[in-house]
Amino acid sequence: MTNNEIVLYNREKDYIPRIAAIHDLCGYGKCSLGVAIPVLSAAGCDVCPVPTGLFSNHTAFPEWHMHDTTEILNDYLNAWKGIDVDIDAIYSGFLGSKEQVDIIRSVYETYPNALKIVDPVMADHGQVYPTYTEELCQAMASLACDADILTPNLTEAAIILGEPIDDEWGGSNIDDEEAHRILNALLDLGAKYVVLKGIQREDGIIRNFVGGKDMEITEASNEFLSYMLHGTGDLYASSLLAAVMVGKDMASAVEFAGNITHDAMIVSSKQPNFQDRGVNFETLLGQVTDLLD
Repeated sequence: MTNNEIVLYNREKDYIPRIAAIHDLCGYGKCSLGVAIPVLSAAGCDVCPVPTGLFSNHTAFPEWHMHDTTEILNDYLNAWKGIDVDIDAIYSGFLGSKEQVDIIRSVYETYPNALKIVDPVMADHGQVYPTYTEELCQAMASLACDADILTPNLTEAAIILGEPIDDEWGGSNIDDEEAHRILNALLDLGAKYVVLKGIQREDGIIRNFVGGKDMEITEASNEFLSYMLHGTGDLYASSLLAAVMVGKDMASAVEFAGNITHDAMIVSSKQPNFQDRGVNFETLLGQVTDLLD
């Protein structure tokens, strides 16, 4: 018997949960920690950033600078052990090197009761991001198998499964049967719950699917907006986790994440040079805070 009201975090009244957010920090172009910190803070969470890299701006620009922080992370995290930091969730996204996967696994060992959320940020629309090597993609794929919640798009799902990235994967135009096959295959690798994002079809609807070992696969959908914005994946995953951390069930969290990402894309489209500056969600943070009611 399946249950579609799966709650992964039971929040005690007045308690502020702590989340280790293991993402890069980008100076210009809203993404990564620039999204995770405000969104999760609006949900009444204490966000503890662990920067995996420092970027001048996002990599969709023709010029950018990245500083890989791998060499500082062990000392950074070991200092937390010395001051008795407690963590309720570990949320990872963009990584700067394959060595950072082992560092994240050490965080899992330090906080074995923490919820593990992996947003395997490495590719989209059939293209791997420019800083990702084959070795880093393989390391990220192995980390995905440890996730309590895994949130890939179709290109990332193909990499994790070791399947070729063909035109169909890149264009995201697959039917329900294929979406279910992919989601179940990811569950078979070890992830407990999978959210397969961004299934685009010609009917003007974008679909996100969620399922787990003890949960029927369900779908949440929104109007498809034809323009691409940098950082929407980060907003989606952060909003989903925000809903989970206030005690919402998985299906409701997926629906909330899709709705706020859709609304933020509309807000963003009204800004100058909006496709360069990234996703704007600032005026929508009240919707996140309302989850606490």
